[in-house]
Amino acid sequence: MTTDRDTDLTITTLAERPELAVDMWTMPDTWPEFIAHDRVGAALLRWAWQELRDYALVATDAAGTVAAKAYSVPFALHAEGRGALPDGGWDQVLQWAFTDRARGVEPDTVSAIEITIRPGLLGRGLSGRMLAAMRENARARGFGEVVAPVRPSAKHLEPATPMSEYAYRVRESDGLPADPWLRVHVRAGGVIEKVAPASMTVSGSPAEWREWTGLPFDRAGAVEVPSGLVPVHCLPERDLAVYVEPNVWVRHAL
Repeated sequence: MTTDRDTDLTITTLAERPELAVDMWTMPDTWPEFIAHDRVGAALLRWAWQELRDYALVATDAAGTVAAKAYSVPFALHAEGRGALPDGGWDQVLQWAFTDRARGVEPDTVSAIEITIRPGLLGRGLSGRMLAAMRENARARGFGEVVAPVRPSAKHLEPATPMSEYAYRVRESDGLPADPWLRVHVRAGGVIEKVAPASMTVSGSPAEWREWTGLPFDRAGAVEVPSGLVPVHCLPERDLAVYVEPNVWVRHAL
């Protein structure tokens, strides 16, 4: 348990505060609707929240309200056939964590999965504090590294820019990443390693995408959607539209 005196927040694991489970899961957020339809996440994120409570962090304010949450998962990065951070990013590491636990494989690495701040508290530096708590939690459990498939926070403003270009853009003033969320990771000691070109995948019919985004999805081709890091590929003749989101792998040595 840690207390952040600057914002009067107490950060604990969900294992320490199981009574906060429902409040943590239902905390308001700013994720776009379509992200909830990533099928790997839909299948496994609740599993991680329920089964890996030592790796789920929750921040509460003085009134006991959940202000922020962070999920991570332990997995065996260096198991046979692995070794490199996967191009499948977020989806792949969730699957590895699930299969490793089911098979009793000893984990050697922790991956960040989500850090979410209650909307009214955005812009106060809480994401960096939750990242620090995640790093410390992994260190306390004997791990030497945290990896993170980072979803750059300002990339949605440039959906047509290749992630391979955007991820390595830096500020002239200090050489830190131009993207705010990548900058938080690097300031915390993280090192950008590579792009995960297919980190999240959301498939649905044009009708479903219309429901998720409010856009017509009535023509074939690339469709830019609010909060999308890249365009959605719409194929009306197949009754299909597919979003394949790239993320950025960052390594944190502990």
